[in-house]
Amino acid sequence: MIRKLILPVRKLLSGTLRKWFNRLPEERRFAVYRHLVDCDPAPNERLVLKIAETQEELEACFTLLHDAYVARNFMQPDPSGMRVTIYHALPTTTTLCAKYDGEVVGTLSLIRESVLGFPLQRIFDLTALREKQGNIAEVSALAVHRRFRRTGGTILFPLMKFMYEYCTTFFDTRHLVIAVTPSHVEMYESLLFFKRLTPDVVEHYDFVNGTPAVGATLDLRTAPETFRKHYSSKPTRRNLHAFFTEVKLPNIQLPPRRFYTTNDPVLTPELLDHFFNVRTKVFSQLSDRKKRLLHAIYDLPAYHDVLPAVSDGNQDQTVHRRHRRFSVRCPARFSVVAPDGTEGNLNLDIIQLSCYGFQAHAPIPVPINRWGEVTIQLGPAEVSRIRVAACRQAGSGFYGFLLGEPDLIWRKFVNALYSGSTHADLEDATRLMIDRPGAAVGVAL
Repeated sequence: MIRKLILPVRKLLSGTLRKWFNRLPEERRFAVYRHLVDCDPAPNERLVLKIAETQEELEACFTLLHDAYVARNFMQPDPSGMRVTIYHALPTTTTLCAKYDGEVVGTLSLIRESVLGFPLQRIFDLTALREKQGNIAEVSALAVHRRFRRTGGTILFPLMKFMYEYCTTFFDTRHLVIAVTPSHVEMYESLLFFKRLTPDVVEHYDFVNGTPAVGATLDLRTAPETFRKHYSSKPTRRNLHAFFTEVKLPNIQLPPRRFYTTNDPVLTPELLDHFFNVRTKVFSQLSDRKKRLLHAIYDLPAYHDVLPAVSDGNQDQTVHRRHRRFSVRCPARFSVVAPDGTEGNLNLDIIQLSCYGFQAHAPIPVPINRWGEVTIQLGPAEVSRIRVAACRQAGSGFYGFLLGEPDLIWRKFVNALYSGSTHADLEDATRLMIDRPGAAVGVAL
């Protein structure tokens, strides 16, 4: 009886306090949010943060997300008991998870741009953001187990820390974008300094059951200085600047990477079939266009039988050219002799490659059709040295390069990229057969 009386009173007080709080100036409200930060620099060792890569981990993430979304009316209950979308099927999407005593208690997904775009592109224009350059990733599918939602960020802050570290060191991301409800956007604005994509609230976002949404973005290039300005003088457990940029959490298990790739695909044909054909009907409900895009993305024979059938017709080759399972970011040094005999050295940032060429960004102009030697750091312990020449300029500092005779490590690396399906396949790169027919088909240079 007492409990029945307490709950309504608590709701009334909560509603009254929130109305009072919302009347405060924005600067005061945001200061209060930041004062309530509690980020433990030494979380319990029972907490583990990693990418979800097994069937069990992915299923637990999708189930946790389903239950959280149903509770918030972000979706109708699904017979599978999971929240699974077409974006989860992409090799450019990485799902992070927080596990406590082996149980998944938190999750979020990072969606890099692909031929399918971003979920929030349905309602928000990203043109102005793209003009600032740098890769974009959407933070989506965030959920924390109800046992930990009122624990002062015990799970949420380490998960956000994992997201920040993964994006800045592994995911080659400059801009984060989010679409959240109006009631939650202030947390991102006040604590993490997200900026709204537009001041207006979108009243109906069909991706989350017609819920109102606000779009916002964070520039990870400028975020450290912003964090330092607002948090550096605060006590340790409230100092999000130190937490994100200085603290090393042994709880975080970053995926092993032999090479400088920027995606961590985990979906084998078996996992794709399980989640998108057997447990749900995501594939069968796709439009014919999206089915074709999936076939272009997963263009390996092993995936053919688990992908949805499409009608005959020519596939758009630009799909192959725009989307690969693995993207790369390999630093390189190009040495070339000028007509006057002087030797110049140029730093390159290689972002795309094939058996006999690559595309790179250079901070200064590169001479066209002049051969030189490039030293490429393919991974921490993998170096390739090849004769190359810039054959064309692709605009904005990007150049296409033609290779002379590629060396052994280059051929093995490229073959692994275009023959492998998951990031684990690259660990065996040097043991794979080289020069397989068609290994570099459909690569943009």
